[in-house]
Amino acid sequence: MNLHEFQAKHLLAAYDIPVPTGVSARSADEAMKIAKTLGGESWVVKAQVHAGGRGKGGGVKIVDSVEQVGTAAGKMLGNRLVTKQTGAKGLPIDVVLVEQVNAIRRELYLSALVDRASERVLFMASAAGGMDIEEVAATTPEKLFTVKVDPAAGLQPYQCRKLAFSMGLEGKQIPELNKIMQNMYRLFLAKDASQIEINPLVVTVQGGLMALDAKINIDDNALYSHFDISEMRDPTQEDEKEIIARQFDLNYITLDGNIGCMVNGAGLAMATMDLVQLKGGVPANFLDVGGGTDAAKVAEAFKLILSDEGVKAVLVNIFGGIVRCDVIANGILDAVKDVGVSVPVVVRLEGTNAEDGRNLLQNSGLDVIAAEDLEQAAIKVVEAAA
Repeated sequence: MNLHEFQAKHLLAAYDIPVPTGVSARSADEAMKIAKTLGGESWVVKAQVHAGGRGKGGGVKIVDSVEQVGTAAGKMLGNRLVTKQTGAKGLPIDVVLVEQVNAIRRELYLSALVDRASERVLFMASAAGGMDIEEVAATTPEKLFTVKVDPAAGLQPYQCRKLAFSMGLEGKQIPELNKIMQNMYRLFLAKDASQIEINPLVVTVQGGLMALDAKINIDDNALYSHFDISEMRDPTQEDEKEIIARQFDLNYITLDGNIGCMVNGAGLAMATMDLVQLKGGVPANFLDVGGGTDAAKVAEAFKLILSDEGVKAVLVNIFGGIVRCDVIANGILDAVKDVGVSVPVVVRLEGTNAEDGRNLLQNSGLDVIAAEDLEQAAIKVVEAAA
């Protein structure tokens, strides 16, 4: 689950990490009132969407009067922001963040994330922070420095100093970075985050450090124990089909292809998508219906897949372990009848009562193509989609 910048900064401030003074607004008038309350001679108005690259997309404006704050907020609110990370449709802007402008000397980069290969929390830092950090990572990765945290020992001061030196910090900035990183690590563990990114982490003209922008992602699997975080979810920033999928306990992610995939098990789903790609097709989605699926779930899964107008064929790949394949086959047939599937459906069943399941599909009289194995299923669905 992603948080907006103003929500992320609220959490950072709660963990004693310096952030600019700012307040979120949902109207131009509210934005102007906030600017007057904050005081100062200039302000920054920032569109709140779940995507990076906002500055390059016109979602960040620095203005010199309260009236200009209202104008900038008015132009953003109610519109959609398109960046490299949003796709062509962009994301709706329902909230803006109004902050005092801070004079800065340098822009740095600092993040904490889960490194699954080492099973550690990894801190990454660079002296080349700011809007072009993605280009830095792609073209000059040697400018990125990392340390991995041993979960038994925790984040050590020497690791913080190592990253401080790599970013060219000196004097009081080194213990300041140590404090920021230690608090980031506490926040990371306390809220079950999967990523905390501060970009840029700036050196102010006074020589201190401040989180000028922030992005926090929370592990969805841990939200049941963080009701305060769950309440921060903004469904307007998420794919509508993915929201519906959660209601039926389905794991669904929208992709750009034309072959709908319905599979039980995340690992099998990824293998299915890989094989479809290998045979010349492009998956339209990732969809894991789970190990204990039933006819009702299958029907909802079909509805989700077919709500994508770009889908030209559907591949169903089920391994019957907990649930028998003949039960799954009947569920698929009921779903095809109920939903009114108008595109070819290729089904591969394996496991308990797989032969019975395939016979049910072949003798159904419906436009369902039974496959003997996964490779054959991938070939057939790519042909059907073409």
